[in-house]
Amino acid sequence: MAAKKLTVREKLGFGIYDLGGNLFFTALGFWSLNYLTDTVGLAAGLAGLAVMIGKLWDAVTDPVMGYISDRTRSRWGRRRPYLLFGAVPLFLTMWFFFTNPQIENPVLLTLWAALALMLLNTAYTVTNIPYSSLTPELTDDYHERTSLNGYRFGCAVFGTIIGAAAVQPIVDTFPDKSKGFSAAGFILGLIMMAATLITFFGTKEKKHSPKDYPTEGFFSTYKAVFFNKPYVILLITYALNLMGLNFLQGILVYYTKYIYNREDITTIALVILLAVAMVCIPLSVLVSKKIGKKRTYQICFGVLASACAIIFFLGHILGPNFFLGLMVYAGIGVGFGYVAPFSMVPDTIEFDAVKTGARKEGAYYGMWTFVSKAGQALSIFFSGLILSLGGYVADGIQNSGAIMAIRLIIGPFPALVLIAAFILVQFYPIDEKTYQSIIAQNSREES
Repeated sequence: MAAKKLTVREKLGFGIYDLGGNLFFTALGFWSLNYLTDTVGLAAGLAGLAVMIGKLWDAVTDPVMGYISDRTRSRWGRRRPYLLFGAVPLFLTMWFFFTNPQIENPVLLTLWAALALMLLNTAYTVTNIPYSSLTPELTDDYHERTSLNGYRFGCAVFGTIIGAAAVQPIVDTFPDKSKGFSAAGFILGLIMMAATLITFFGTKEKKHSPKDYPTEGFFSTYKAVFFNKPYVILLITYALNLMGLNFLQGILVYYTKYIYNREDITTIALVILLAVAMVCIPLSVLVSKKIGKKRTYQICFGVLASACAIIFFLGHILGPNFFLGLMVYAGIGVGFGYVAPFSMVPDTIEFDAVKTGARKEGAYYGMWTFVSKAGQALSIFFSGLILSLGGYVADGIQNSGAIMAIRLIIGPFPALVLIAAFILVQFYPIDEKTYQSIIAQNSREES
């Protein structure tokens, strides 16, 4: 079977969802902890706990959604119906979370925060897992998958910039922060809904024969996933990747606010970081064709780990201009980490499909997000815990312990996690030659 080449329109139709998807991740990653502590009024430890509960719930629902989408039969295919029917709940739950409930009881407030995040993350899961599972459905060409994900993450960076740069200006438009965050949740939710619907109308799934549908039960399906060695290596690597990034993005607003007393440069720092990342995404696609996906991914880890170390040792000494310069350097690492893992996952899924004869994209992407979100949840929980142990006071003057806690969360912790990811991905075995032999074997079996 000849590998399918996609048009620019098809690639953009696919990629536009992640404008909303990365807007979601950025708004939640950069602002959820700060919003809960400094606007809603939760103690840092309780806020971190609520975010962790929401993320762990999110992680648990991902494999369930993957299992369901693999077995879905509809006029729109296996994945696309969830984009159509999940778009409106995604908008409503985003607005709900960023609307301050004005609850004073800390126990009830923690329960509200956890519930709001559980609802929001569930709505996101219903659209995101089927969306991610579309990648192998659209093409089986080794390099075309890299190109497809290049378009996806080009759109994703635009969404990330919106999520990073738009929240603070929207909030500052209102005299009351609570009203500002509610407006931000409403506007960002609308964008997410629109992007989801555009992808529904802009893509078309291939037709499946009855043998393509998995027949195993839930636990048998996911047990089989963990026998795929290349996938497991990549899975853990990506979980470490997101864990490191969540340490960084969750603490960034605290760093600029309390290390430099310059909360106003938070948005500038984010825009610099993401603008450089956006430029580096197409560059990483070209580099990947030259040196391979694995080596390209390792560039991401090397750059980001060194950036974290430099921020820890020198950032508080050399000041905000030096810090903004480091955002340029860190942006290179962020840009090189977008495409590579998502162009590698379909290769590991193809590896399994040839061995088993069944296509379980939903199961693989469900477990992918389950493990990665568990890593995210732990990083956010530990960030809140470390801030509390350091003596952090919401929106107040910080003692030396809180300042050191902020520096540790932006420096050594993510650096060590990213170094571990760099080492682990070295053992990933699928290169272009290996992949072509997998495809050749599949073609022989089909003929």
